[in-house]
Amino acid sequence: MAISVLSAAKFIGELSGWSKTNLELQKIIYIAHMFHLGKHKLPLVYGNFEAWNLGPVHPDLYHKAKVFGDKPVQDIFNTEKLFQDGMEAITLKETFDEVSDFTGSRLVAITHWEDGAWAKNYEPGNHGIVITNEEIIEEYEKRTTRAKRKQ
Repeated sequence: MAISVLSAAKFIGELSGWSKTNLELQKIIYIAHMFHLGKHKLPLVYGNFEAWNLGPVHPDLYHKAKVFGDKPVQDIFNTEKLFQDGMEAITLKETFDEVSDFTGSRLVAITHWEDGAWAKNYEPGNHGIVITNEEIIEEYEKRTTRAKRKQ
């Protein structure tokens, strides 16, 4: 079962001690969404990511957190339920553990992968192009196939 992107942001915020920017939250949640889709064939969060200039963006999270600019997002998710268990929590925690030390620019570079879903959809200046879950699953499969070949 999918969760709201704002609940996912609250979860990551709690894990990080509220040290992540809107950009970093966007990329961490996108990567987690990709892993969740790839492993379970189920979306992690409701709604869609869009191909924006700095990579995949979930508009609901962007508009909620944009007041912080490039500063860490604080707990503005008061009405969101904080969950601690289930597949969604496991995916978010595993993803956070893997990428929490990455800079925002490194996370952007990861999501700008030339064979990825963002690159397939990005048009400069156009923020309304949806990245479909099917395209995100394709990205996951390409990334895992490439990783297996390198081993």
